[in-house]
Amino acid sequence: MIVDIDLGTTNSAIARWGEGGPELIPNSLGDVLTPSAVSLTEDGAVLVGRAARDRQPVYPDRTATAFKRLIGTQKPIQLGGTAFTAEEVSALVLKSLKADAERHCGEEVTSAVITVPAYFSDRQRKATRRAGELAGLKVERLVNEPTAAALAYGIADREDRDPFLVFDLGGGTFDVSIVEIFDGVIEVRASAGDNRLGGEDFNEVIVGIAKERLRLPLGAAHPKLREQARAAAERTRRALSEAEAATFDIVWQDELLSTTITAEQFETAAAPLLDRLREPVLRAMRDSNLRAETLREIVLVGGATRMPVVRKAVTRMFARFPNASIHPDHAIALGAAVQAGLRERRADLDEIRLTDVCPFSLGIEVMTRDAHGRLHGGRFAPILERNTVLPASRVHRFQTVHAQQRKVQFEIYQGEARLVAANIKLGEVEIPVPPRAAGEVMIDCRFTYDVSGLLEVDVIVPETGETRQLVIADQEVDPSEAEARRAALAELKIHPRDQAASQALIARAERCYEAFIGDRRATAGDLLAHFEGVLETQDGHAIAEAAAMITRKLDAMEGERYL
Repeated sequence: MIVDIDLGTTNSAIARWGEGGPELIPNSLGDVLTPSAVSLTEDGAVLVGRAARDRQPVYPDRTATAFKRLIGTQKPIQLGGTAFTAEEVSALVLKSLKADAERHCGEEVTSAVITVPAYFSDRQRKATRRAGELAGLKVERLVNEPTAAALAYGIADREDRDPFLVFDLGGGTFDVSIVEIFDGVIEVRASAGDNRLGGEDFNEVIVGIAKERLRLPLGAAHPKLREQARAAAERTRRALSEAEAATFDIVWQDELLSTTITAEQFETAAAPLLDRLREPVLRAMRDSNLRAETLREIVLVGGATRMPVVRKAVTRMFARFPNASIHPDHAIALGAAVQAGLRERRADLDEIRLTDVCPFSLGIEVMTRDAHGRLHGGRFAPILERNTVLPASRVHRFQTVHAQQRKVQFEIYQGEARLVAANIKLGEVEIPVPPRAAGEVMIDCRFTYDVSGLLEVDVIVPETGETRQLVIADQEVDPSEAEARRAALAELKIHPRDQAASQALIARAERCYEAFIGDRRATAGDLLAHFEGVLETQDGHAIAEAAAMITRKLDAMEGERYL
C-alpha cells in the first residue's frame, strides 16, 4: 500500500486514497494529527506523538519537538544523553505513522509519498528521503506542500487558467507558490519561502511578552520552566484564535503566575513576523511576472494560518479575503493522498500531471575579471535559475582562465548568493583540457534537472570531445549506511501500540501536576497514583473505565481538552 505522509514541524498526518477519495488515517488515539514529538523514557522506551509532547514540559532533556527545522543539518538532538540527527528522530515519527496505517488498514505499508516545503534545499530533501528509508519506507516521491494543497482544493478540476496563490504557513516553515492549471497539468509558476518562519515563532512572541511581564528566568539554567512557558504560549495563541483576549498561566516556585494578553497586543508584538510574510510573496509574484489582481484566489494552508492576525495580514496584502474552506492542518495530507493514488494508478482518478520548479538556482563557481583586469574567484554563475519549470535542461559555455591550463574543475552549488561561500555545495567534477592560451579553450556545462530531484551535470570540451558526467541524485541512503542506522534505531524499544493511550494519559496528568498548585495539583497526583495502580492489574476493562474517568476530571481541571 502507498500512503502519503505530511511530516510537519508541529504535527504530522498520514493519508491514503480510499474508496471515496482521499482519507486521513487516525493514530492509535483516534486523532488524525500526530504531534511531531519524540521522547525517550528512563527505561529506554520511545514515545511518539501526544504522549511525547505532553512529557516535554516535565522532561525537556528527554523530549524533542520542532526537529524538522534541523533536518539536513548535523546538529545533534539530545534525548536522555543519547545524540540523534534530525532525520533519525523524524524516522521515528514516520515509523509510528506507518504502524498506525498498518493497524488501521490491515495492510502492509511499503511505499510513501512525503510532502516537503517548496523552499527546502537539496540537502533537506535528501535528509527527508533518508528519514523515510530509515523508517522502512520506499519513498516514491517528494511532493512540494503547495502542490499538494492545490490537489486538495480541487484546483486541477478548474477549467480556467487563472493562477492561484497558495499561502502555506505551518509550524516551522513558510511557503508561497503561484500555481496554474491547464489540460490536467498543475504547473507551479514560482515558489518562495522562509524555512525559519512559522507558528513556533509566534509562540515565542507570547513567551517574550510573558517573560517581560512576569519576570520569568527562561535561560539555560531553567530548561523545565522554558518548556512550560512554550506550552503555555501555544495554549494562549490557540485561545487568541477564538477570543479577543487570553490568559497565559504558568507555575513557578509553587506560585501560579498569570497575565492577560489581548489580540491587539499580540498583533503589535508579532508585527516583525507579519512583515516577514511579505517578502516571499513579493518574490514569488515578481518571479512569475504577475500582479496581485490577476490571481484568481488566495488559498490558505498550514495550521498557523488559523491565526486571525495572519488572516488579517493576508487580507490586507491582497485586498481580498483568502479561501480557507479546507481545514488548514489537513489540506496538504489530503492533497498528497491524491498523488499517492496516482502513483498506484487508481482507476477512479483522472490523470493529473504535476510540474514543479527549481526552488533555488543551480550553478557553478567561476572566476571573473574586474574593470582593472584583476581576477576574482568564488563567484556564482547560475545555469538553472530559481523557479525554472521542471524538467529542464540548460547549457552554458565557459572558457579557461590561465595560460597552459591542463584541467578545469567545476564545483556545483545551489543558492542565490553572489559568492559561492554563502551557497550550498552539491558536488564537483573535473575535466582535462588541452594547454592553450588563456581563454582559448571552451567548455560546455549542461545541467539537466527533473521533478524527482535528479541533477545531471554534463561537461564537454568541444575541441577534444572529452566528456565528464556527475549525477547528483535525491535518492535513498546508501544501503550499507541505511542498514547500520536502521540497526541502531531498532535497538530502541518502541512502546507497544496498545499502551500508547495510557502513556499519553499519564503524560497529560504529569503535565497538569506540574502546571497546577494547591488542591488541583494534589488531585492530579491522586489521579496519577490511581491510574498507575489500575494499570498494574492488566485488566483491560478496568483500565478503560479508569482512563475515561481520569480524562473527564482532567478536562474539568483544565477547562478544555488539550489540543
